[in-house]
Amino acid sequence: MLEIQTKQLPPDIVVLEITGKITIGRDCQHLEWTTENLVKENRKKISFDLTHVSHIDSTGIGIIVTSAGQVKEAGGELRLAGVNNHVEHILKMTNINKVVDWKPTVMEAAVGF
Repeated sequence: MLEIQTKQLPPDIVVLEITGKITIGRDCQHLEWTTENLVKENRKKISFDLTHVSHIDSTGIGIIVTSAGQVKEAGGELRLAGVNNHVEHILKMTNINKVVDWKPTVMEAAVGF
């Protein structure tokens, strides 16, 4: 099961705290829809906190890439934070680090947004 909590960092950064697995299935679509809705609300600084993500598959990678594209197209940026060793390995294997910036913590990801 995938849980998404929305948090606000001053001045206008939205953090999506994600818990669980970002894998194929209906739960995963909620992450994409949440990002779409934020873009529609003109939110342009979005960070995915992956601290509590235990696994990610190709569907999850696709959602990160799609979400990053949507935010960029709207004139904003998507960043990742709290990437653990397992998820980091998968992100590096798929070259996501060339598409989306990530930092060890949410606060570090917020710097210079």
